[in-house]
Amino acid sequence: MLAQETSQLLKKHQIRLNRRKGQNYLINNHILSRIVENANISDSDVVLEIGAGIGTLTIPLARKAAKVVAFEQDKRIIHLLQERLQELEISNVEVVEGDATKMEFPYFNKVVSNLPYQISSPITFKLLKYDFDYAILMYQLEFAQRMVAQPGTSNYSRLSVMMHLCTHTELLFKVPPNAFLPPPRISSAVIKLTSRKNPQVEEFFIKTCRALFQHKKKKSGKALLQSFHEISSSNLEKREIRDIISKIDNKLTEKRVFKLEGEEILIISNELKDLMNNPT
Repeated sequence: MLAQETSQLLKKHQIRLNRRKGQNYLINNHILSRIVENANISDSDVVLEIGAGIGTLTIPLARKAAKVVAFEQDKRIIHLLQERLQELEISNVEVVEGDATKMEFPYFNKVVSNLPYQISSPITFKLLKYDFDYAILMYQLEFAQRMVAQPGTSNYSRLSVMMHLCTHTELLFKVPPNAFLPPPRISSAVIKLTSRKNPQVEEFFIKTCRALFQHKKKKSGKALLQSFHEISSSNLEKREIRDIISKIDNKLTEKRVFKLEGEEILIISNELKDLMNNPT
């Protein structure tokens, strides 16, 4: 049993898991099998894993893949993981020590991870910068629901927009707290994320989107006016900013932010960029 094996390993190495570091280890064999099955790993795949822990996912992935690149930050856990890999004579795992949010990723074509929840957002946005086939990722349920949220719903956010424009995102299944050791206070969900490049989603768009969603319940014109500092650091007066925004398609600036489709935000961003680059 995975639960018993995990407890024994941690006890043997005198390791106490820290919830604040996102150290919630999967102990449900059925959930583990479903994750690995959905990853559909072949012997030509190079798999990126973030938050490898004691190897619960690493080991079954390594038995199917050409290579696993496993990021882990906790030195004590790394020692345990490397010891396990050596005992099992698994040699196709590259264990990388460090903060995955701050390090460049080596080549990979698939991602499979039980992500530490506190780095879900930065890791997800970072992954969008890389070219890969797809990712099977565990998230806090609330975060996963925001990823797949539709315009006009309470969970709709900047994250939802980015996912819609840059990926195909599917919520595969939910995971209860008792599937982990120690059990988190919230439920989780497994997401399949297929990356697709969108050249229109560049830095200016990201700034525009951030400005809009700081006031998601307001009309988009007013949201832009109140958070224009997120878009430009130029010392424009409020009158000048209002004049620029007034030239954007009125149907869009009168629409509330949380009701805007991703494509409509792209139009706002492109029009705003043109108006700022070519003032008349």
